[in-house]
Amino acid sequence: MPDTRDLQLSSGALDYTVVRDGALRLARFGLPALEWAAETSGLFGAVVDGQRIDARAPGLALQDVTFPEARAGSRHTTLHLLHEPSGIAIDHHTISYAGSALIETWFVLTNRGARPARVTRLDSVALDLPAGAYELLSYTSDWGLEGEPQRAQLAGEVTLESRAGRSSKGHFPWLALVRDGASLLSAAVVWSGNWALRLAPLPGGGFQLIGGLHDWEFFADLAPGESIAAPPVVVALAEGSDTNAVAAQYAQVGREHWYPRNQLAASRPVEWNHWWSYEDKTIDEATFRANVDAAARLGVEVCTLDAGWFGAADPATHWYEQRGDWDMVNTARFPSGIRALSDYTRARGMKFGLWCEIEAIGKSARLAEARPELVATRGGERLGYVCMGSPAGQEWAFQTLDRLIREHGCDWIKLDFNLDPGAGCDRTDHGHGAGDGLYAHYRGYYRLLERVRAAHPEVVLENCSSGGLRIDLGIMRQTHMTFLSDPDWPEHSLQTFWGVSDLLAPDVCLHWGYCDWAHAKHRYQNFDPHDPNLRPHQLDYYTRISMLHLFGLSQKLPELPAWVSERLARHIAVYKTLVRRFVGGARLLRLTGQPKRFGEGERWSAWQYAMPDGSEHLLFVFRLHGGEPARTVRLAGLDAGRSYTLSWDGEGREERRSGAELMEEGLLFDTLPEEGSALIHVR
Repeated sequence: MPDTRDLQLSSGALDYTVVRDGALRLARFGLPALEWAAETSGLFGAVVDGQRIDARAPGLALQDVTFPEARAGSRHTTLHLLHEPSGIAIDHHTISYAGSALIETWFVLTNRGARPARVTRLDSVALDLPAGAYELLSYTSDWGLEGEPQRAQLAGEVTLESRAGRSSKGHFPWLALVRDGASLLSAAVVWSGNWALRLAPLPGGGFQLIGGLHDWEFFADLAPGESIAAPPVVVALAEGSDTNAVAAQYAQVGREHWYPRNQLAASRPVEWNHWWSYEDKTIDEATFRANVDAAARLGVEVCTLDAGWFGAADPATHWYEQRGDWDMVNTARFPSGIRALSDYTRARGMKFGLWCEIEAIGKSARLAEARPELVATRGGERLGYVCMGSPAGQEWAFQTLDRLIREHGCDWIKLDFNLDPGAGCDRTDHGHGAGDGLYAHYRGYYRLLERVRAAHPEVVLENCSSGGLRIDLGIMRQTHMTFLSDPDWPEHSLQTFWGVSDLLAPDVCLHWGYCDWAHAKHRYQNFDPHDPNLRPHQLDYYTRISMLHLFGLSQKLPELPAWVSERLARHIAVYKTLVRRFVGGARLLRLTGQPKRFGEGERWSAWQYAMPDGSEHLLFVFRLHGGEPARTVRLAGLDAGRSYTLSWDGEGREERRSGAELMEEGLLFDTLPEEGSALIHVR
């Protein structure tokens, strides 16, 4: 074994050093001038047969250190440990990323003993944080309430978690700690099921941070020689108290190392989806074709057929009850079949997308009776989904998606999931145990998505789960983008994106502009393109909000008033020629605080996109309802000595300002009405 007394696990700006001291001892974890964890830290933790094993556990010995092959710009270090009293082996993994103060850590636990072992907890990170005044930042999340900020001084024990079986139902799998107002630590769990991040006071001051897979209703029985991998946790550090600094690191590393890419996803296409304007029973072949024609005239690049296409040939069937019967096309609505729509869309120069909830089984679906061995159950009751912890479930799902893509000519698959699996399946004939069914489901789902991408590398996979209830870094390593939320009224959209952008880059976030909810009822979803009181500046405001990231819309396109169509076509052209290259490659800086729903939070919202070489910037400014009549916005990260040209989109206005002026004096906005906006190219 190489000399391992001083082991460097550091990234570019994060100093992470452990020392071989009996077992392992943390020597340093922090920024160059600031410690963030004490030497008492356990680094990780597992509970096996009731005994906690971490880096400080007696009898834990370092056996070897290896350096698995890693992508350029990253370094992967594995510490091979053995807990000699129990025969439990721990392979502790750390990946550090150049140009960041961000690491990723997890471990694989193997039973090297002679008897079965029961694992009841897997904590991928365990750090003892030093004494200080801590402020905890986090987000709660539910349907239509994604990205609700929580901010509090840390005093006692706190647990952030999901027990719904979906990663962002309950809390968003992310936190940030501000220490003494001067430094930030952020952590995110790379997992799509149940997780926990726990904070507890330490006896001598400070707090213990522990996180990873949730131990609620979880256990895994390992026979001799069997292994289980803990989901990774990402930790990032930054100076100051502004989460823009850690958000930039998540975005950078995500773009360079985590997110899958293909040509269509990388082009950041403009999408039309019919859902809110033509829900379920109101979509049919003729309606879809008419909208495809209108979409082509607007400059849309992808048309997606959402729920309503599958199941029994009956105009009255309901999509939710039919989920699972993907082999059936509702020919009462689509008499020519789906491939005819795909061909029609492609013939007009666009790509074709199709919605599928591959995990789900509706109560009227034939699948549950035809293939009972696929069904997830708990306590003998059906849970409403296909257990991907079962090899048979994975194979059925792959064959189904493979057939849909090939037969229907799909360029894009929207993968939804509209239920809470809770603790998951407890069947013992699926290849998993009674206590690790949900864990096995998500491992199986990830393998399924990897297999689909390998078989169809050109097809975009969009993640969705009742809008934004399964958003995490685990699913974002398997899909090309994620849908942010079902509702899309303006301040909701701004609030949701502000929260999600703490974790994800803009170019993997998809949300539509303010939609015409023609059938569903929602207090704030009242956009009507035919409203005689609708003004151009309002339409600009609604549309530009959805241009902050991946851009889509859901409208009855053939029925739009001519002026609305013309204005949308212009915005689409601006997005394609200017905005989307910033969305795809620029650093996002939120220049104002988080807007909030229901008239709360910041009532002006300013967003700056800065190209990596500093040559160009793009500024979005929005005045919300209740915003004061004037606001000065100061840009960031400019060259103080340089002169910049500012061009206002749609206004024919240009002016020159120095970088110093723009950063120190800022831009005064005193003519925007409520629901007004500005889009400014700075170069």
